[in-house]
Amino acid sequence: MSNKVAGEAVRGSLFVISAPSGAGKTSLVRALLERCSNLQFSVSCTTRPRREGERDGVDYHFVDHAGFEQRVAAGEFLEHAEVFGNYYGTSRDEVEQRLQVGQDVILEIDWQGAGQVRRHMPESVSIFILPPSREALERRLHGRGKDSVEVIRQRLAEAEAEMSHWQEFEYVIVNDDFDQALDDLAALVRGRRLRSAAQAARHAALLADLGVSQPFGPDILSGR
Repeated sequence: MSNKVAGEAVRGSLFVISAPSGAGKTSLVRALLERCSNLQFSVSCTTRPRREGERDGVDYHFVDHAGFEQRVAAGEFLEHAEVFGNYYGTSRDEVEQRLQVGQDVILEIDWQGAGQVRRHMPESVSIFILPPSREALERRLHGRGKDSVEVIRQRLAEAEAEMSHWQEFEYVIVNDDFDQALDDLAALVRGRRLRSAAQAARHAALLADLGVSQPFGPDILSGR
């Protein structure tokens, strides 16, 4: 779907997705990016050590603590948080540049970062993903085979704390059936793109031809 109107880009939408570790958030986001065109993933910065198979600039922008703290002081992050002793953050400029040219952007961040994004960009779409049960969450964490028992115990405790914030999000999806959860996510993206304000901007010529066009202000191009 095009985000252009009369040669000018309709501002894209920002989708913020959070979930406890083991809820399947990363797999869902990857599948969503494959399904939906004009949807871009914002690569976060982190001080966490790179894991096997991860690529700098693709999975994360890997930086050291000093460099991260300098960028925080300079106000370069849209959001940032400390998780398990490591920093994570989203580049404000990277997100803004994509939104301004009409691209929809998806952030995969924790609840702390999501709260910061909502304060800076209240028009963003916030989505929380829940596992179908605590037992399923434990199975998924153990099934990774990457973490020690102690790390898994710590992640379960963190997951409980994370899930307690689900009501702060606009939408909630339970990832019981992967395909259904993916359909639900895709429906939210499609629904956002079909808002009357955005459609009025995209189809101004059609609406004028039909004789039903209405004057609209800058809020339409801003995506509100």
